[in-house]
Amino acid sequence: MKATILSHLNNPGQLEKLYHSDKQNFKNSIELLYTEYKHEPIIQFWQERLHYNETINKVGSNKDFWTAVKLIVIAGLVANISNIPGVNENLFFSRNLGFIIVPFLAAYFIWKQNISTTIKLVLVSLFVFSALYINILPSELNKSSIGLALIHLPLFLWCIFGYAYLGNEWYSYEKRIQFLKFNGDLLVICVVLFLSCMLFSVVTFGLFELIGVKIENVYFKYIAIWGIGGIPIMGAYLINNNPQIINKVTPIIAKIFTPLVFINLSVYLVTLMYKGRYPYQDRNLLLIYNALLVGVLALIFFSIAENEKSKNKFYNALLLFGLCVLTVIINSIALSAIIYRLFEYGITPNRIAVLGGNIIIFINLLLVGYKLILVLIEKSTLSEVENSIAKYLPIYALWTAIVAFLIPLLFGFK
Repeated sequence: MKATILSHLNNPGQLEKLYHSDKQNFKNSIELLYTEYKHEPIIQFWQERLHYNETINKVGSNKDFWTAVKLIVIAGLVANISNIPGVNENLFFSRNLGFIIVPFLAAYFIWKQNISTTIKLVLVSLFVFSALYINILPSELNKSSIGLALIHLPLFLWCIFGYAYLGNEWYSYEKRIQFLKFNGDLLVICVVLFLSCMLFSVVTFGLFELIGVKIENVYFKYIAIWGIGGIPIMGAYLINNNPQIINKVTPIIAKIFTPLVFINLSVYLVTLMYKGRYPYQDRNLLLIYNALLVGVLALIFFSIAENEKSKNKFYNALLLFGLCVLTVIINSIALSAIIYRLFEYGITPNRIAVLGGNIIIFINLLLVGYKLILVLIEKSTLSEVENSIAKYLPIYALWTAIVAFLIPLLFGFK
């Protein structure tokens, strides 16, 4: 979309058509272009126009808001299935938590975009198949392969949601990058909304406590449960209607934490070598490594978004490259530990899942590192680094599907 807008800067009629074809994508693209082309009168015009509309549309005054409210109500009704007599609450949430959130987020973006009927049918089919699959699995939660399916199916559902977000532009690297940025923004706004709801709950408990009434059990069972689907949907609504505020938060957080994480990992590696405590026997340490790899990869991505607007791009790219190198070293240690555990203790569903995930992240980090080297020698740009991450997203989606659907089958649901 960005490239298309730039190619039609002198064609106001075509820009108007682009805006009406995909309003949200157009808004996001103008927001990104404004940081670099604010001197262009047509970009200034669209920036003012889009922001003006956002400021006069108060909460509750547009169809977008009421669509979000309807989806929140439906998601809340689905969550309340757990309160029906005879329904096993723990079993219900362990298998269906993702279905209280993800399909309704997908529905929100399907409503906002002119998505083709084919894509809609694919999305509905994938959600229905996933819901049937996870609910007919054996109920033994102590089985490794079933546990993996319960963990990875929500990730697969999020990949389906990504497909809904991309819509007719599922092949566009630019739209994939927007989706990744949306994930960071959604995480930030959901944390803010969650903390606000918790503060409201604490005040409510205190008020009723003053008159000798304890409402905690009833409150969490019948009222707070609506927030499971409500917070993400309202977060998506706020991001879409206030992009000029929300999408600046995540890059700034990344800018602050990138040097801190670099220092932290440097000290950690030196300490690790000094202490000689490698994760060959400690399974919990290995899990922490895996979470660290995903976190650092996300940090690199969101740092790039901020560094594109920075004047000192070389220093920032060098810092990101150093962070990438440190993470590759840590990933190498994790991979060696997983391979060691495979040979020492045998093949299990958990070890296969962790090994596959680590190999995928390792290759992704190597590609990012290579692109950052090209940036440092001025043979590439940070946008190309973003594209290398965007190109890789289908690999993650494929792996979540394999772990959720294929591994339980191969191991006989054990």
